[in-house]
Amino acid sequence: MPDDPTLGELARRLEDRLGDARDDIRILGERIDSRVSMERYQIERAQRDETYRALLERVKGIEEARKEQEKQRAADRRLIFSALVVPVLLVLLQVYLSTRGAGV
Repeated sequence: MPDDPTLGELARRLEDRLGDARDDIRILGERIDSRVSMERYQIERAQRDETYRALLERVKGIEEARKEQEKQRAADRRLIFSALVVPVLLVLLQVYLSTRGAGV
């Protein structure tokens, strides 16, 4: 019987095991509390997706505005070219015709 534990030693061992079990339960509770519920996850994901969609729409709008500005610049260049070149050509034509004697 010398190898058998005493009642006090059994009680201490049982208390140690009970303390370990309490610590494990506390740790599990903390982990569960730190987890995000599926409902909250879905709400946050929907909000994030909406933010991404809004940013994408904004980028598309900026790209369209840039393309429209490029088209406007091209139209302005054509207008400036025609406003400057056509009168110069007309003056040159008149000078040519006046030197050839076609005018009065």
